Amino acid sequence: MAGLVAILCSGQGGQHAAMFDLVANCPEAEPVFAVAGGVLGQDPRRFVREVAPAGLFSDLSGQILCCTQALTAWAALGTVRPARAVIAGYSIGELAAWGCAGALDGAGTLRLAQCRAVMMDAAAPSDGGLAAIVGLRRPTLEPILARHSVSIAIVDDVDSFVVGGRRTGIEAACQEAAAHGARHTISLKVALPSHTPFLGRATEQFRAVLREASPRLPRAGYRLLSGIDGDTIHDIETGIDKLARQISTTIDWAACLESCRSAGAEAALELGPGTALSHMASALFPDGRARAVEEFRTLAGLRTWLGRAIG
Repeated sequence: MAGLVAILCSGQGGQHAAMFDLVANCPEAEPVFAVAGGVLGQDPRRFVREVAPAGLFSDLSGQILCCTQALTAWAALGTVRPARAVIAGYSIGELAAWGCAGALDGAGTLRLAQCRAVMMDAAAPSDGGLAAIVGLRRPTLEPILARHSVSIAIVDDVDSFVVGGRRTGIEAACQEAAAHGARHTISLKVALPSHTPFLGRATEQFRAVLREASPRLPRAGYRLLSGIDGDTIHDIETGIDKLARQISTTIDWAACLESCRSAGAEAALELGPGTALSHMASALFPDGRARAVEEFRTLAGLRTWLGRAIG
């Protein structure tokens, strides 16, 4: 039996002008590009090369581009696409993970990405954002955040967090965290306090839209994880609720990675954009068994590595 592989679908922040270069001319990816062009309003391959940086990182285009990247990379794997996989997504990447797992079709995934972004933009405060804080454990960090009305948005590791709130609160929290020994604080290229209570209204709206899309359980052989706790989705109603709630609820990405390993995954492949997830996974998948699509210069090289990784 072929080995189990962890498929990791990236969140926002890693978009760049060359993000589609590896799959741009891949026939298997063409149907996804066609649908994405209709949703985005322009062919995404052209969009990322011509748009101003602000447009590349806007919430609407960013969510659509990240889902497009995951779906095109997944399609481009062609005949080496794994028959068995545990699939997890980081932030908007969780929606892309549903598409890769077959719980949603490609067109439905991209339309939902558009809806999700519009709803989140409407619900978010105008001065919101995210930042990363590394080097403090949760019991030390949480009181600091509470003093500035900032919330933990994503748990990356025991001492690595993404936090969200209003920009003034985030800046003050980062300064206080640094004073308490945080090794690293940085503002992220995301204009919304995603995965915090600020976006509760968007959760309710997206839950209704998601139900109307009639998602289904993943294809046989695929295990789909919930971002908020790393648990496997066994029934669709629970999955819908969790996928909607992650908009305004802390994501436990560390739990997702642990679930990938405990499920028996032998290698991890990040679909992109970016390489952040494969770097985070490298401690659990050492010796080059955690890779990102962007690290490969050719599709042939990517397919060869994946084929060897899963036997």
